[in-house]
Amino acid sequence: MRERFVGRLAAAGAAAAAGFVFVSTAAAATPSTTLNSTAAPAAVAAPAAGKVPGGSKVSFQVNLALSNPAGAAALAKAVSDPSSASYRQYLTPAQWEARFSPSAASVALVEKYLRSEGLHVGSVSADRMTINVSGSAKRIASAFSTTLTFHRLQGQKEIVNDTALTVPTSVADVITGVSGIPQVPAVTNTTTGATTKAKPNAKQPPGFRNPQPCGAYYGQIIAASFPPLPGGYPTDAPYSPCGYTPAQLRGAYGITGPDNGSGVTVAIVDAYASPTLFSDAHEFASINDPSNPLQASQFSELLPTKFTRGAFCGASGWYGEQTLDVEAVHTMAPGANILYAGAKNCFNSLFDTDQAIIDGHLASVITNSWGDTGGDLYDPASVRTAFDSVLQMAAATGVSVMFSSGDDGDDYIDFGVDTPDYPASSPWATAVGGTDLQVGSANQRLAEYGWSTGLAPFCNSDYEAAGGCKKKQLGTWLPIGYQSGGGGGTSYDYIEPYYQAGVVPTSLSELRGSTAMRVLPDVALDADPTTGMLEGETQTFPNGVYYDQYRIGGTSVASPLLAGIIARADETAGASLGFLNPRLYSLSGNSTALNDIVSPASPTDIIRADYIDGVDAADGIRYSARVVDYQGSESFCTTNAKGKEKCTSAPVSLETSPGYDNMTGLGSPAPGFVNALAGK
Repeated sequence: MRERFVGRLAAAGAAAAAGFVFVSTAAAATPSTTLNSTAAPAAVAAPAAGKVPGGSKVSFQVNLALSNPAGAAALAKAVSDPSSASYRQYLTPAQWEARFSPSAASVALVEKYLRSEGLHVGSVSADRMTINVSGSAKRIASAFSTTLTFHRLQGQKEIVNDTALTVPTSVADVITGVSGIPQVPAVTNTTTGATTKAKPNAKQPPGFRNPQPCGAYYGQIIAASFPPLPGGYPTDAPYSPCGYTPAQLRGAYGITGPDNGSGVTVAIVDAYASPTLFSDAHEFASINDPSNPLQASQFSELLPTKFTRGAFCGASGWYGEQTLDVEAVHTMAPGANILYAGAKNCFNSLFDTDQAIIDGHLASVITNSWGDTGGDLYDPASVRTAFDSVLQMAAATGVSVMFSSGDDGDDYIDFGVDTPDYPASSPWATAVGGTDLQVGSANQRLAEYGWSTGLAPFCNSDYEAAGGCKKKQLGTWLPIGYQSGGGGGTSYDYIEPYYQAGVVPTSLSELRGSTAMRVLPDVALDADPTTGMLEGETQTFPNGVYYDQYRIGGTSVASPLLAGIIARADETAGASLGFLNPRLYSLSGNSTALNDIVSPASPTDIIRADYIDGVDAADGIRYSARVVDYQGSESFCTTNAKGKEKCTSAPVSLETSPGYDNMTGLGSPAPGFVNALAGK
């Protein structure tokens, strides 16, 4: 069954692409040096699936070291810390590059080596930190003294390096690592259920609708015809809302006042580009928020000359993600300018696109509804270090960058181990988690809980006919199981950043040992697809291609909603807020600025109706109970070569609690959030 919620880097997805590096059997030039942190964890953790043919063409990137890494980090901290005398005294991109970027001579040295190995050298990023390269697997393996092997990770056949990379000592000090191998695709943090066999210039995705009954607001319609869900759940559970409108979301978070983001540019980074992106968002605003139209003068696009890897990435699956992001940003900041930046594929191009926006200072706020699932653990440290340098440049030049934290909770269901996503886990990114938001008839915030959903299908005749349950189960609820939830958890690699010290409980920061580590998310907003946002999008239905509306969720809702709020805060402050986290954490405990999210006082569930075919009642309607703030067990399952499934289970490791927690971070924005963040 398809369900609309933004989440895994998938819409094509979310695991985006932080690439990795390769290893070869050929002897490197002497003397040689092995690059630190370039071994691919996936090579150890995931099952091998054969060698990569030597003639296979692989595109990747070589990442160059900053000229003064410590100085770059210190500057980024100084301009972002409200207690610093340098607070908000940003550099221009040119000034930052002059002080910290790799030198032109370093670039030339690496380019010369790569060409000598028979590799094709492409463009160099404006900040000189990234060289785009391509070549055959055989030449890549030789250049880096490794072998390239296919491994299966999350059901995908990925290219990974079997050993750390080795290069001549003459260039080793210049190179921090290689991105693009393993070729891990990014996933959107919204699951749309779209086909993964789309072409780069794909047609509109398959249609999806939410059937009645659903409420115009939370609690409007009570599901009285079902037995209560066992376990102390109420007999009068409400049907899910049909999807929150802009006025409902602004009202619930207290987003009012004259500042509406005017003069601020918000960039949205996704892969590919829907041909109806602007027209859909324009129509959505006209129907649902007519006093705040989206003007053509507010919208622009930054697109590559061509798109690639569309079949692998599921190009049209990203269209709903893009449309949602534009509509969510405009919902919270109807006066802001929106730059949609579409990467050419769901791999490293997503990182490149962020980098281009930061290099050109094309926006003061960037929202990313994608990520590399489990990347905090499975991405080589060298790859993360390279993009962290880009995020430090964003901080130093006054750009706020946020990433959705993922839609699989602690990722145990993906890997059998809890691990956060990357780039959300970077201490230089703002990680946006998810909540279950309940909005009343007057657009007021009734309640808000952590997004962790338990799913219990109801066995009716339609569901039984579809093979979902057995005849003897008719009229009963099937067992509750974990379905989805906002991402979070404790990093394996990043030391606790200074702004989290004294705010994040040691039970979370020291979860993996005596050293305090980075914990995410930082903040959270509505993301539960059962209480999600209304979205309008042109889709392909059995009777034609046209615009329609449906409810959607995932942390891909939360991140652009926050981006719109930050645009308003920038206008209120009269300048860009830049890297948000130090200021955010200074508001800890401020109840006028942040809503503290805790568990419901008693078991809570919502009844949801879905078309079995996703479009209409031809195949019937499926009903399910969605447990709010689910704290039961979750399962990780694998299938061996003989088709036998093996599963392990563990309790969900994310939970809400008073103060900071690893499901909702500091909490959600309260009515005083904009002014407090802006220092007013």
